[in-house]
Amino acid sequence: MKRIAILGSTGSIGTSALDVARTHKDRVEVVAIAAATNVAAMAKQILEFRPRAVAMANGEAMDKLVAALGGSPAEISGVGNEGLCEIASHPDVDIVLCASSGTAALDAVLCAIDAGKTIALANKEVLVMAGGIVTDAAKKKGVAILPVDSEHNAIHQCLHGRANGELRRLILTASGGPFRGRSLGDLEKVTAADALKHPTWQMGPKITIDSATLMNKGLEVIEAHWLFGMPASRIDVVVHPQSIVHSMVELKDGSIIAQMGITDMRLPIQYAFAYPDRWDAPVPFLDLTKQTALEFHEPAWDDFPCLRLAYLALEAERSLPIVLNAANEVAVSSFLEGRLGFTHIPRVIAQAMDAHTPEPAATLADVRRVDRWARAQAAELAAGIELESSQ
Repeated sequence: MKRIAILGSTGSIGTSALDVARTHKDRVEVVAIAAATNVAAMAKQILEFRPRAVAMANGEAMDKLVAALGGSPAEISGVGNEGLCEIASHPDVDIVLCASSGTAALDAVLCAIDAGKTIALANKEVLVMAGGIVTDAAKKKGVAILPVDSEHNAIHQCLHGRANGELRRLILTASGGPFRGRSLGDLEKVTAADALKHPTWQMGPKITIDSATLMNKGLEVIEAHWLFGMPASRIDVVVHPQSIVHSMVELKDGSIIAQMGITDMRLPIQYAFAYPDRWDAPVPFLDLTKQTALEFHEPAWDDFPCLRLAYLALEAERSLPIVLNAANEVAVSSFLEGRLGFTHIPRVIAQAMDAHTPEPAATLADVRRVDRWARAQAAELAAGIELESSQ
């Protein structure tokens, strides 16, 4: 029996994870769940799975949850970062699925590692912001970090049983998002509604916009560096519109190993829960006879500059990936609110990076300080661009 905690249980990854638990009731027990403010969804999950511990983003959301359920939602309940850490370090939990978006989950992941929990990681920002801190902590505690992102999960599968010396490079695949093939000039007038129409994946709004700008792939390059110990020069990206090949590894003799499957996040989530075993999956199998073609293209670097910005941040290391991540979150939020144009997202990020002098970020205090500075800087830059555009 795998006893799990889910950080972000009401989001797209969290609900897919609960579907895996629903399918494998004899193998998965949901011990603890945490969500932001979606009280209605959380109440339904509690009634179905009866977790022992529950957390919400703030006291107001918890009060509403208690009112909706007519009493305390679980034996243990908490709010905010403290509540997340309680969920992540619960003594009855074996695996912590980090599915909450943004930077809020960093403390919880470190709490889980300190408590010796296996980490199933679906949050890119944790490693982008503090990859060295998190991976060092995991090594010291002997804790496994199992990637749930479909691309890193695919690489994990391709590398299974292989020595590091066999590996030449990692190849991350990108769908290209909803604007594949469109030039930078064509993208100036696109709206948030346009950008949220992803051609192959159903995801939350922030990650869907990141996919449209290719920043999602840039963050994955940084994440792959920390997960697999590869430098930026040995991590490549190819655009693969069909999203059938989830990623590949090239060995030193030129052989390429690929992992293929349908576009359903329940597969990588189940892989992380079952590892090192394999379970039957509650999804259709891939029928290759129905695939007319598998295409692979070079990314349009000039039209989608976010990808290059991520490589620049990784090559500089130190604090620059923190600035990249924070500025991107601010810019994407402004775009979703209709205050910033699509092509202004990379502009805000680039200007924030240019304004920052990279420095060591060896502690959480360093990470938080740089993150705060970058958010303030990006907000100021976005406001300036908004004002400029309105004149």
